[in-house]
Amino acid sequence: FARVITEGTPARGQEQDEQNNLLLSVRYTNTDGADIDPTTLEQGAEFVAEVTVQHTGSRSSFENLALAQVFPAGWEINNLRLQEVEEAVKSSAFTYQDIRDDRVYTYFDLYRNEKRTFRILLTASYAGTFYLPAVSCEAMYDNSIYARKKGMEVKVVKAATNDVN
Repeated sequence: FARVITEGTPARGQEQDEQNNLLLSVRYTNTDGADIDPTTLEQGAEFVAEVTVQHTGSRSSFENLALAQVFPAGWEINNLRLQEVEEAVKSSAFTYQDIRDDRVYTYFDLYRNEKRTFRILLTASYAGTFYLPAVSCEAMYDNSIYARKKGMEVKVVKAATNDVN
């Protein structure tokens, strides 16, 4: 018997919202917690990407979940661990978090009916139009547990200046 399995990353803009046994929500807020629209941000603006992952309660506990957040090139991740001010943006407990130049991987377990929220402080640094890839969460060893929110195009615009002649 032959069996062919294909997997891959959908092309830019071709991702779809999907979920199976997990609920995933993504929102963007200013540093005071008010919702903002990430599609157009002013250069230099600090904001928070907030992802909430919830167990649907349909099965027992989920172990070894991986949350992948890849950010556009115009946004910078503010690694609060380097500044020793992690309390500035509170997140739920996790097993391990890997912060890279353009992405954050968060690993955690999720118990039945539990909800966890993870926050990343970002800065809209470079002016231009960029693509924000899909946010995904999946069990590392069980393909039946996953959720994804599709990506979108985002812009960082130059800050308005008050030129006085």
